[in-house]
Amino acid sequence: MARGKKGRAVSGILVINKPLGLSSNQVLQRVKFLFGAQKAGHTGALDPLATGVLPICLGEATKFSQLLLESDKGYDTTALLGEIRSSGDGEGDVIATADVPPLTAAEVEAILARFRGEVEQVPPMFSALKLDGKPLYELARQGMSEEEIRAVAEKKRRIITIHELLLLEQRATELDLSVCCSKGTYIRTLVEDIGQAVGCGAYVSKLHRTLCGPYHAAQMVTLEQVQEAAEQGHDALDALLLPTETALPDWPEVALTLAEADKILHGQPVSTGLPACPSVQLWAVESDVRQLLGIGRIEDGKVKPQRLLQVTLP
Repeated sequence: MARGKKGRAVSGILVINKPLGLSSNQVLQRVKFLFGAQKAGHTGALDPLATGVLPICLGEATKFSQLLLESDKGYDTTALLGEIRSSGDGEGDVIATADVPPLTAAEVEAILARFRGEVEQVPPMFSALKLDGKPLYELARQGMSEEEIRAVAEKKRRIITIHELLLLEQRATELDLSVCCSKGTYIRTLVEDIGQAVGCGAYVSKLHRTLCGPYHAAQMVTLEQVQEAAEQGHDALDALLLPTETALPDWPEVALTLAEADKILHGQPVSTGLPACPSVQLWAVESDVRQLLGIGRIEDGKVKPQRLLQVTLP
């Protein structure tokens, strides 16, 4: 497939079902190569052992990737009870075991109820949090002591929100859970804390992301589907993309004439009678034109641009 030196100026969102065993960056680089895209970025890494919803922003859509990083996430996970592992997941070494007590559904529900709402979390040692520019998981693998890493993680203690925590299925030593949570939530830590509350420890044996901001599992495509589309050409590839505007939160829309849109694209504020608002979508709307310009705010009676797309007006 022929490509220019800098790649194609293709924009949009591809919702990939990240396969088991690959890092998010490996998936990103594969997608970028297949599309021949100039720019690409993902919207929140998944561990190699995790699968599921991984939105990849191409081209101009990368300007909104931070909004997706800050959005709520959803996961289906399996907590394996009776073991504590160094990494909080199946990759780690077993550091403690305990008998799993018999649990009724009511007892499990009482435990889960303690973790809904605002919860304080200490990030796991094997996390992407950084010390002197290096992720904790890299420092752990390079031999930094457990005590030193725990001390760093403890300083990163945070408040997160568990919007929903449901028991999907219960087996003798496993709990299948559905979680909807705020940004920055570590499912490994949540499962470890639940295991501690049960009294026997737990780790994540399976993790599948079902939701990332506005994107959900029904929108996912596989890497195999992207490969097949690439063999058919650019039209087939681009048909897999969701429009860039789908990345935007449900903010108020400001409709601008083409003349006003031109001012906005040149960084100039536009007077409006609209009330103040910290976050709005900016659209050029005139006759048969409806074109996303970017995002901005309304302040002091004026629409002010904050992050703009490279667009060409009619």
